[in-house]
Amino acid sequence: MGMTRRALLAAALLPVAAPARAAGDPHDLLRRRWLDLTLGTGYDPAAEPYASQLARLGSLARDFGATMTPAPASLWPGHPFDPPAGITFALGRLWTMAQAHVQPGTGSTGDPGLLDAVLRGLDHLLATVYHPGTVPYGNWWEWRIGSPRLLMDITAALYEQLGAARVVAACAAVGHFVPDALLTDYTGVSTGANRVDLCRCAALHGVLGRDAGRISLARDALSPVFRHVTGGDGLYADGSFVQHTRVAYSGTYGQVLLDGLARLFVLLAGSPWRITDPLRRNVLESVEHAYAPLIHDGLVMDCVNGRAISRGRLRDDDLRVMRGDHFHGQNLIASVALLAGVTEEPARTRWHGLIKGWTERDTVTPIAAARQLTVADLARLDAVARSPVPAAPEPLGHRLFPAMDRAVHRGHRFTAALSMASDRIAHYECGNGENPRGWHTGSGMLSWWPRGRGDQYTDWYWPTVDWYRLPGTTVSTKRLPDRAGGEWGAPRPDVRWVGGTTDGRYAAVGQHLKGLGSTLEARKSWFFLPDAVVCLGAGISCADGVPVETVVDNRNLGEDGTQTFVRRRNWAHLEEHGGWILPRGGDLRTLREDRTGAWGDINTAATDERRTRRWQTLWLDHGTDPAAAGYLYVLLPGASLAATAARAADPYWLSVLADDDTCQAVAVPRHGLTAATFWRAGTVGRLTVSAGASVLVVRRGRTATLHVSEPPRTGEPLELVWDRSVRAVVRADDSVVVLSADRRLRVRVTPGMACSTHECEVALR
Repeated sequence: MGMTRRALLAAALLPVAAPARAAGDPHDLLRRRWLDLTLGTGYDPAAEPYASQLARLGSLARDFGATMTPAPASLWPGHPFDPPAGITFALGRLWTMAQAHVQPGTGSTGDPGLLDAVLRGLDHLLATVYHPGTVPYGNWWEWRIGSPRLLMDITAALYEQLGAARVVAACAAVGHFVPDALLTDYTGVSTGANRVDLCRCAALHGVLGRDAGRISLARDALSPVFRHVTGGDGLYADGSFVQHTRVAYSGTYGQVLLDGLARLFVLLAGSPWRITDPLRRNVLESVEHAYAPLIHDGLVMDCVNGRAISRGRLRDDDLRVMRGDHFHGQNLIASVALLAGVTEEPARTRWHGLIKGWTERDTVTPIAAARQLTVADLARLDAVARSPVPAAPEPLGHRLFPAMDRAVHRGHRFTAALSMASDRIAHYECGNGENPRGWHTGSGMLSWWPRGRGDQYTDWYWPTVDWYRLPGTTVSTKRLPDRAGGEWGAPRPDVRWVGGTTDGRYAAVGQHLKGLGSTLEARKSWFFLPDAVVCLGAGISCADGVPVETVVDNRNLGEDGTQTFVRRRNWAHLEEHGGWILPRGGDLRTLREDRTGAWGDINTAATDERRTRRWQTLWLDHGTDPAAAGYLYVLLPGASLAATAARAADPYWLSVLADDDTCQAVAVPRHGLTAATFWRAGTVGRLTVSAGASVLVVRRGRTATLHVSEPPRTGEPLELVWDRSVRAVVRADDSVVVLSADRRLRVRVTPGMACSTHECEVALR
């Protein structure tokens, strides 16, 4: 029978000694391991960067102790328990105070006054609001994940000082708000990253409450997370990560999943509850397959950060950090370093090389100064930095993530990321007062970084950008309300043809676009090359009676950017950024303007501080009645003025073979490349397909390789004919059947539903 609230409070206030423990008790061993994992070991608290981090921790803790004022509905003035984020906020401050008490070098190490303040605050929370007698209200996450995570950490750190009654009270609260039932069915909110967080809370509850069954349940409940999913939340075989059923979320929820699993792997290793599920290898493989491609010079690309792009500078952030792409990148890199501790060679060495490369190339926000990282994180990262492993360079090539409608490309002078939407992935996500204007972030947004420039989307980009002019997008300029599509964002557009094919160096990617909150429709293709991105649009139509635009680019020039912009008949160039060419000409509109905004404009929890940034915008105006309009432009990221002018003057480097709503295709002779987006069955040049497909033909001397995928994902057999005589078929995937190869190559591909690329290599006559 559970304890009543009165009995629970009475027990919590009695000076009962901690339970007696047998030597080598596995629960105690795990608790101490968790503290080592969380608080760090093997570092010199008097050395940097630890000394500054610990001093800052102590200063915050003393301030929190001095200002804590327990009241019936709050622990600190101005931070009520309703909404329940106030409970998590209070526990977060108590955790800071607890850390300052137990860690060396904080200026408050072992301070009895600080300990007393933590105990008073904890007693207040357990008595007034966070106990089994409370019916949860507001956001479920605060009750089941945010608050119990912190409460268990506090309990672990101060276990000896709390006494048995407080430990019992804390465990009773977590047992109530994180019941076993949440970990039995892999449904609802208990999936993906949320499931890992719930298991983390339950496992610590089992360790601190000496409940072996609870630890076993938490361990076993992780198994669904290890499996590759084919829909909904979780990791996909192609490296995608989805949370909230329809949002690409590798950089935030995906980081939480990786970090939580890393902690549980380390915690339970070698114990009676060690994780033995063989599918855990999928998590280890995801470091290089799912996460590394999305990290660029220390940042995580915003196309996989969901509504977190709007957080920036939060109003009640005691650490006062900018929560942008580098913030998320540092958290993810720290998670990889943690997981490397339980990874075997040679993967550990490869991961250390990746970490070194990411951190050494991050010149925007050096990771050693990252305030959100703990001294434990910094110690692990410092050990990697001091290892003899050489830093891994940024790899060249292309990665498609079909299950989350994302693509990443690394060329000689740049890195780019493409964000799309389909009946699988929403245009954007908002909610909890965050990201109300992310409407068009899935409308073909093409983000890119010239080599060595990692601040483009970090420096107050989202508060000051024109949300109707995101780079690469085609949009109706119809004004949309904040949170268009509902509190949690837009529904998924009713389109299937989104995806592409790649050989790892080149790629053909297409999006059948249907606009958010408008009648806009378009076919958009991107052909990725080592030094350029060829962008085609066709079949653009809209009956809204407002202008339709394709945003060629929108570059953040910083606070008072003076970069020279040059405009010529069929090309343009922006100093320090790159160039654009319009092979068919066209009326390229340009605008340089200063825009002012605050993070509070796009996030109710963020600061109202206002900043101004200068912008260089380029767009094509399709008018109010596009009547099947189209476009062609080429992006040359990182190109010099001279290189841009030379490419624009060369009429032979690119041939457009087709550009309509049946097919968009190009040939690039210098690369031996033909790339095509077939929106439906059709023929272009020597290529014919029987249904919608994405095709690359890459010639190398006397051989050629055909790469084909089926973005509509019907799973039906697809026939491809290349009207070219071949001498022999060198190799072909199991899914490819060669029907004839004498006078012309004819193959049948039986694709799956995952839009994977299928290959056939032939020797030419």
